[in-house]
Amino acid sequence: MNPLFKAVDTVISWWCHVVLYITLSVVFVILSVNVCLRYAAGSSLSWASELPELMFPWMIMSGVVIAAQHGSHIAVVMLTQKLGAARRWVLTGASLVVAGLYLGLAYTALPVFEIAADERSPIMQVPGSVSVGCLLWGFVMLAIVTLCRLPQVWRGEEHNEFGADT
Repeated sequence: MNPLFKAVDTVISWWCHVVLYITLSVVFVILSVNVCLRYAAGSSLSWASELPELMFPWMIMSGVVIAAQHGSHIAVVMLTQKLGAARRWVLTGASLVVAGLYLGLAYTALPVFEIAADERSPIMQVPGSVSVGCLLWGFVMLAIVTLCRLPQVWRGEEHNEFGADT
């Protein structure tokens, strides 16, 4: 893989892992504390259901990007294996289409991001753009990851489930 593509891919992977671990940990702690408070004191934190709701899309989108980096996303393997020599042309074209669609989705999410900025969550008053922002950034990162993997697709290099190229 090209050193620049590898560096970009590594930064995206690092960022997504950090987001995934932080959101998963915070959501787990908040929900656990809230459950303990309900059973022990008969009360709960008023914001304890709202914060996990805001963090959940970030957790999911970072997981989607990591899955795409490892080739663990949905793929039509049976069809591409039967293509033979035309396989790399089809996969390269499909990768370009997919990257274009991701960028199109990001572009479509931009006006929604601006509209959602005016909406606030009921308790914490967090702008709605926080949740929509994860879609916007996620689609851009998915497009970048797809384009970074394009040379590997063109060369016909497979990607195994452990993230190492074969």
